[in-house]
Amino acid sequence: MPEMSGRPPELFPLFASIDALEGVGPKTAGLLEQLGITRPRDLMLTLPHSGVDRQRRETIQGADFPQIVTVPVTIGQHRPARTKSGAYRITVEDAETSFQIVHFHARADYLQKTYPTGQKRIVSGRVELFDGIAQMVHPDHVVRLEEASEIPAFEPVYPLTHGLGLKTMAKAVMSSLKRAPVLPEWIDSAQKQRAGWPDWQDALMAVHHPAAHADLASHSPARERLAYDELMAHQLTLALARATARKAKGRETRGTGKLREKVLSALPYRPTGAQIRSEAEILADMASPLRMNRLLQGDVGAGKTLVAFLALLAAAEAGGQGVMMAPTEILARQHLEGLQPLAQLAGLRLDILTGRDKGTERGAKLAALARGDIKILVGTHAVFQQDVEFQDLRLAIIDEQHRFGVRQRLELGRKGAAADVLVMTATPIPRSLALAQYGDMDVSVLDEKPPGRQPIRTAMVATDRIEDVVERLRKAVAEGRQAYWVCPLVEESEVMDLTAAQDRFERLRSILGEGVVGLVHGQMPPAEKDAAMAAFVSGRTKILVATTVIEVGVNVPNATIMIIERAEIFGLAQLHQLRGRVGRGAGASTCLLLYQAPLSETAERRLTTLRDTEDGFRISEVDLEMRGAGDLIGTAQSGLPKFRVADLERQAGLMAIAQSDARRLLAEDPALETPRGRAARVLLWLMEQDQAIRLINVG
Repeated sequence: MPEMSGRPPELFPLFASIDALEGVGPKTAGLLEQLGITRPRDLMLTLPHSGVDRQRRETIQGADFPQIVTVPVTIGQHRPARTKSGAYRITVEDAETSFQIVHFHARADYLQKTYPTGQKRIVSGRVELFDGIAQMVHPDHVVRLEEASEIPAFEPVYPLTHGLGLKTMAKAVMSSLKRAPVLPEWIDSAQKQRAGWPDWQDALMAVHHPAAHADLASHSPARERLAYDELMAHQLTLALARATARKAKGRETRGTGKLREKVLSALPYRPTGAQIRSEAEILADMASPLRMNRLLQGDVGAGKTLVAFLALLAAAEAGGQGVMMAPTEILARQHLEGLQPLAQLAGLRLDILTGRDKGTERGAKLAALARGDIKILVGTHAVFQQDVEFQDLRLAIIDEQHRFGVRQRLELGRKGAAADVLVMTATPIPRSLALAQYGDMDVSVLDEKPPGRQPIRTAMVATDRIEDVVERLRKAVAEGRQAYWVCPLVEESEVMDLTAAQDRFERLRSILGEGVVGLVHGQMPPAEKDAAMAAFVSGRTKILVATTVIEVGVNVPNATIMIIERAEIFGLAQLHQLRGRVGRGAGASTCLLLYQAPLSETAERRLTTLRDTEDGFRISEVDLEMRGAGDLIGTAQSGLPKFRVADLERQAGLMAIAQSDARRLLAEDPALETPRGRAARVLLWLMEQDQAIRLINVG
């Protein structure tokens, strides 16, 4: 692991305080801070998001109003405002016509100085027609003829905040650019040539001096280069994390295959090709002396549980233990129920540990774990607690990754000094995001449905037909089928959410009868929630009215109907997850998307996408196009980096190039000692990946 001996001196000017820049006083510094800008480096990497064409013309005639025009004028008569808040008007003439310049709330002496009658000025601003008269209200620029060059022909527009004007911002950016040093090149020369990218310093100058709208596009060479720098730094950090994790002494875990054979021969079906392939990748990782750090990504119902269990069996065959962690107690119990019969086939002791285990019962479990009697433990984050000791932990499986950051991955690794880590996620995410979020991991994908999984018929129904839906539900229940009825989270408020579910529950109960309908929502005490779930799982209740607590993991093969009320206010990924709760048994399944008309364009696209495909990866690509990367994984807890320049939706392809490039660079130069390796260190400091590197050093 290369030692990062401190920030390179050539970057010092970029990390100085922002008010060291000329023209940036304490007030401007405070406003910039609201935009997350505290040093010259942040300003350089704050790119213009649009531009204004200020090409000079001789007259406003022929302009397509409203339009921004830049034109030389001769200043005529002033007509001061009649009232305090009225309009102050100045008539001006260009080469062919006259128009008015209008100011509000301005002092007359200031305007007379700025617009001296009889003199020539160049004015630039938005011209609109009011009652047939062309007016330029509050021009953006007013300069003497000899100062014409002060108005850029194409003016970049930056993100601003209340009180921070464009001129101040542009000035600050230009003054930050004076500090941009020439830096050694960290991009692979063949890649740079192929893409036609400029050097770093030239790229910075180009993005802040666009000549036309085309220069603002994410695929313009200068912008693409700066985006790549960001992605490259991010992927280098992940590749360093991966290299460090792999250097961490792993254990060679080789199972005999006896228990796996026992279980597979007892199953009524054969694993899919994707399951067999993923299994082989996982077992190879476990058998290698390096520590496994793998992501198992599978769509709803692709059979991740079996793959995970076979890996846990391999750990047990080798004389070790395995743990499977779930984000919630409901899910941990679900895993327990799903895995228990398989564990019985294998003749192994499987147990569960959650926050609910107390006193002597907990003590007995801990003792059995430490002795090695419990071969497979299922649990919530309670397995992180200090007093939980394994006899020989070989494999840790983490379910539903994005509630789990890199830090928790490290924590769990410490429980078994060399335990292999497998992360499972049922949220298909597009490749660019998978690389951004899990770039330090190797990835196995389950992209086939196990045989016998029925397709789910999905239909859109407007809420004014809700009576028909309830009638169909009554028939289905009479035939012995079960259904979920999901109520929306209203206004993110738990109280409202409660009443929505409660009302629906009471209405269905009054129509369909006592004891037929159950209710589950986030505000219930855990024991009640479990009891309601258990009643539904056992088939005592036929309909479960629920808020989205059932979105992940719940498995009731007899439930073949999923009704989602106000489906238009749910996200695509969430709808896909909810739909995946049905179609788990032999019966044909239906998902009804109840929506309130009229639908907005985006809501309609979400619902029709879901209706037309069951492919989670396709759905996630549409979701990314519609919502953007941060929203897709929920940036707050996703561990997804915040990029200033890179745009994961539009520049997805760059992420894959950056990953393979970063891994290749480290394979050839693990200590980053070659000239390009040293340049890469500068990049890591520039992109502030130094904290990440220290974290990796610790890990």
